[in-house]
Amino acid sequence: MSYEILVGLQVVDDCQYERYRTAMKPILADYQGRFIYDFKISEVLISEVNDGINRVFTLNFSCKNKMESFFSDPKYLKVKEEYFISSVGSATILSGYDK
Repeated sequence: MSYEILVGLQVVDDCQYERYRTAMKPILADYQGRFIYDFKISEVLISEVNDGINRVFTLNFSCKNKMESFFSDPKYLKVKEEYFISSVGSATILSGYDK
């Protein structure tokens, strides 16, 4: 069994966001995490949040503890500060579930 989250983002700077992805992927792999699906979307028909969403993806980890450790890792937090903050207007965790 693994743990997965479904995430919606409002990406405001595609180039900077790709730098974020490139920098965070080795750290993600250290925690047995990976992207399963990744979509760029142009229209949201129904949303329970007011934040915009133009990117939807799933992140899969071997377990929930690995995910939590990844998001609190100092190396990841440095990458997030350098690239993610300036490239993403909003982030929404749509769901988290055992898979």
